[in-house]
Amino acid sequence: MDVALLSRIQFAFTVSFHYIYPPLSIGLGLMMVLMEGAYLKTKNKHYEQLARFWTKIFAITFGVGVATGIVMEFEFGTNWATYSRYVGDVFGSALAAEGIFAFALESGFLGVLLFGWNRVKPVVHFIATVGVWFGSMFSAVWIVVANSWQQTPAGFHIVGDGINARAEITDFWQMVFNPSSVDRVLHVWIGALIAGAFLVMSVHAWYMLKGRYIEISKKAFTIALFTAALVSVLQLVTGHSSASGVAVNQPAKLAAFEGHYNSTDQADLYVFGWVDHESQKVVGPYMPGGLSFLLYGNFDTPVKGLNDFPQDEIPTAVNAVFQFYHLMVAFGLYFIALTLFGLFMWWRGKLYNQKWLLWVFVFSVILPQLANQFGWFAAEMGRQPWVVYGLLKTNDAISVVVNADQVLFSLILFTVIYALLFILFIYLLNKKIQAGPYDESDTDIMPMQKNIMEVIE
Repeated sequence: MDVALLSRIQFAFTVSFHYIYPPLSIGLGLMMVLMEGAYLKTKNKHYEQLARFWTKIFAITFGVGVATGIVMEFEFGTNWATYSRYVGDVFGSALAAEGIFAFALESGFLGVLLFGWNRVKPVVHFIATVGVWFGSMFSAVWIVVANSWQQTPAGFHIVGDGINARAEITDFWQMVFNPSSVDRVLHVWIGALIAGAFLVMSVHAWYMLKGRYIEISKKAFTIALFTAALVSVLQLVTGHSSASGVAVNQPAKLAAFEGHYNSTDQADLYVFGWVDHESQKVVGPYMPGGLSFLLYGNFDTPVKGLNDFPQDEIPTAVNAVFQFYHLMVAFGLYFIALTLFGLFMWWRGKLYNQKWLLWVFVFSVILPQLANQFGWFAAEMGRQPWVVYGLLKTNDAISVVVNADQVLFSLILFTVIYALLFILFIYLLNKKIQAGPYDESDTDIMPMQKNIMEVIE
């Protein structure tokens, strides 16, 4: 196989696996802040138990996330030496900022968060919880800034020629606030908050269905439901803003998102479909002029198609980009519909009596993860064939001394190791969930209930 393709597969696999955990860390961080804040305000022991319980889940997620993220930094040097040389000045500053402003903050408060219960005052522990959450948010900022610079480079000039060429920063803040960074940071943040909220709802819906921790689960589920509803609606706003930015800065990517080959004055918006690359058509239902309206506020503004660009500068896997993008959008709309319906049922006092709805929340936990993954797939595959948009092509960015057999061997090895890590993560996660927020035999904490089944039936 081609070494460039294998290197892309390897990096995509390691990044995708790693990206399971940072969004959960960010999302669970907010859940912990809200639960511990509620405890400080109300002194209700349930909120303290919830904060302690989800801190344990957070610790597992954080640990696996750190372990899986290290591999990618080595891959930059082994598989992508030309790329590393080209973007080293840009990435070096962004990753240094992450270490100084984000990881130091997060790790500095982490010890107090994990081991400070009953050792520091509740207010001090709450500050540590907020510090860890802020640290995880700041960490995402610098990673997304670095990636966004690849999508929309700014604040740099090129030094050297040929294989020795590299991008050198001329304006740090212009690099940070490149044309796509703010939209993408907000989009990533909110996607992470959705993932954390849905995990909390899934676990506590399962508890209620099993007749366990009823009262404490109601409190946790309500916090997560309100959070998920709010951020799901906000995600629609950030998604629209991000797509509008893509239309301006990466029009070929937008054309791939929507399967548009020919420029037209009334660009259709496909609800779903299948892209036939050879016939350059999309088979599926669409809204006439819908894309023009969403992007520009009217139905007649032209949108450039893929045929308006050099054929060696457009994505080749157009159907894959189209599918990933539309699945991400579909999941986003599903989150809005489900959480708003959940709020409606909560307002009517019927949410926790609907077993079928609780089961929907239990199994919906996987969908935010898929939405996050598909969004990244669409963004990265839509950027192809560029690794730095308009400047450096992916096939020119690989290491010249690494052969296909070496990459294939390391890919197989990483797959085995990551599979074991995932099994360990699921095992530990399940163990903590089965153990629950507290010992059910502790009658001082366990809520008194006359008939648990009346709550569920």
